[in-house]
Amino acid sequence: MKKKTCNLAALAIGPSDAAAMGKRALATAEVALDGFVGDKHRGHTREVWPGDKDPEGTIRRNERQWSGISMEELDRITGNLDLREPLSAAVLGVNICVAGIEGFSQLPAGSRLVFPSGAVLAVEEYNPPCTEMSENISRLFATRSGEPLARGAFSKAARGLRGVVGVVDVAGDINVGDEIVVELFEVPKYALAPARG
Repeated sequence: MKKKTCNLAALAIGPSDAAAMGKRALATAEVALDGFVGDKHRGHTREVWPGDKDPEGTIRRNERQWSGISMEELDRITGNLDLREPLSAAVLGVNICVAGIEGFSQLPAGSRLVFPSGAVLAVEEYNPPCTEMSENISRLFATRSGEPLARGAFSKAARGLRGVVGVVDVAGDINVGDEIVVELFEVPKYALAPARG
C-alpha cells in the first residue's frame, strides 16, 4: 500500500440550517461514526439531492459524512479566479483542509486518511462544484481588478480541484496541525485476475 503524509491545515463544521453554505472554523473536532459532531452533513442516511440518480424523496446511504480540500487546490482556485482575497475551506463549506499533498481531489475511492488519535476518514468520491456554491462565491468575492465574478465562474475555476467527500471508518478527535497518513487505495493483488497465457 502506498502512503503519503500531509498536515491538517484547517477544520470547520456547519450548522443544521440547510440555507447556510459555509462552515465555522475551529481548532479541534470530534468525529463520530456518522460524521463530524455538530455538522449539518452528519448522519448515516440522507435524502437525495437534485442531480442524484435516485428519484426525489428517496432516502439513501450518506456517502458525504465529511468533505475535504487541500490548501494547494484552494490556492489554484483563488488564482484561477484572480480573487482579491483567498478562498478558505470554511467559506467553501468543507470540513477539513490539508496541506502538503498534490492531487488531493484525485484520491481514489477507498483511500484512507489516518489521524494520530486513530480516527480514520475514508474517501468515497470526488466532490463536484455545485451551482449554489458558485453563486455564493460570486456574491462574496471580487477579482483583484474589482470586477464581479460571473455566476458560474467558481464552478469552472474549481473543476477537478473541489476536493473529496467520504465516510468515517473510525471515530476519534482530530486537531489542526495533526499529521495525516494518507493510505492510497490499490486493488489488492489477490483480487487481480490471473494472467492468461
